[in-house]
Amino acid sequence: MQIPSHLNQTLARPGAETPAGHLLSTLKTYQAAAPKTVLEALDIQKSFAQTKVLEHINLDLKAGEFVSFLGPSGCGKTTLLRIIAGLEQPDYGRIIKQDADITNFSTAKRKCGLVFQNYALFPNLTAAENIAFGLHKKQWTPAQMQARVAELLQLIELPQIADKYPNQLSGGQQQRVALARALAPKPDILLLDEPLSALDALVRLNLRQKIRAIQRQLNLPAIMVTHDQEEALSISDRVAVMNKGVIEQLDTPHNIYYRPQTRFVAQFIGSMNFMQAAAVSERCLNIAGRYLLDCGAPKLQAGEQLEIAFRPENAKLALQADLASGQLNLPVQILNMEFLGAKRRLFCALNLQDQAPAAQARLQVDIENQQLPHLAEEMWLQVPLSALHIFDLQGWAKC
Repeated sequence: MQIPSHLNQTLARPGAETPAGHLLSTLKTYQAAAPKTVLEALDIQKSFAQTKVLEHINLDLKAGEFVSFLGPSGCGKTTLLRIIAGLEQPDYGRIIKQDADITNFSTAKRKCGLVFQNYALFPNLTAAENIAFGLHKKQWTPAQMQARVAELLQLIELPQIADKYPNQLSGGQQQRVALARALAPKPDILLLDEPLSALDALVRLNLRQKIRAIQRQLNLPAIMVTHDQEEALSISDRVAVMNKGVIEQLDTPHNIYYRPQTRFVAQFIGSMNFMQAAAVSERCLNIAGRYLLDCGAPKLQAGEQLEIAFRPENAKLALQADLASGQLNLPVQILNMEFLGAKRRLFCALNLQDQAPAAQARLQVDIENQQLPHLAEEMWLQVPLSALHIFDLQGWAKC
């Protein structure tokens, strides 16, 4: 803190009677309190018959936070959400909500709003009646129900559809009604099971932003299951990337993309190029059996088999090698090119004299059209050392 000069002088005089000096000398810096944890899953395990679906799952959800479960089909993300909602029981582990063990609670007692993938609206009820369905008559008077329904219709920006039936609504409108129904009883946590998977691309883009805006407006902690990377990375505070019943990484979208902790996360999120390598020393790598690179990575063991990886957008192509730049330089042969509007995607292979390019793993390079260099059949691929990822054969990140 910068102190004004006249107050600074007061501090410097011992025994000064001016109270400002005393007050400033007692000032302390206080850190903002960390968000409170509202939900925890502790060592959750689940099997169906002989198939393990979830293994040792541990995660937490903070107040006002939006967390996404992201992964391929069959990775266990929906099962984990159903266990949190009380629709499935874990074989082992506990669910803690606001410091209370709710593992054996029924779904109705958990105060979780659930939005299903197929909306699950009642076809014989109007939109207003569907929204009011979860409002218990012992806790809500008719006037309160009517006011709550009107409030939620305004929140989802569909006040005119109160008397319409589900078959008279579009898919996006049905999903917003399902969201309003989940929010009606004022739940503690909102659970979303692939809420946008049945919608077309443009509606999904608009609706996911609307869901995020409502979640922030209500400051309601939420968990969403999705297999759409863009969806998870764009609106989540944290993302849990799941694979074969385990959480590979639980982190911010930025770290998930730029600092993957496992090979699976690096491969599953976005596009990533992989190349075989071997450690020559603690800092030096042998790539493709002939190109040496001083990567600066600590704790490598000589002879260790590794993989290096880099994003297509982090690479560039040049007509000549730049050996003095301290970056990866590899001779490549251009195999194919795709036009993607603002960018071009080039596919190339290492230019090894004893192997045909077709036998090499394809490397992908994304270049903006404005920066597209003069292309030749044989060029140099250049990647900054800071953009390289190194994985061991068990799939764990070394750096």
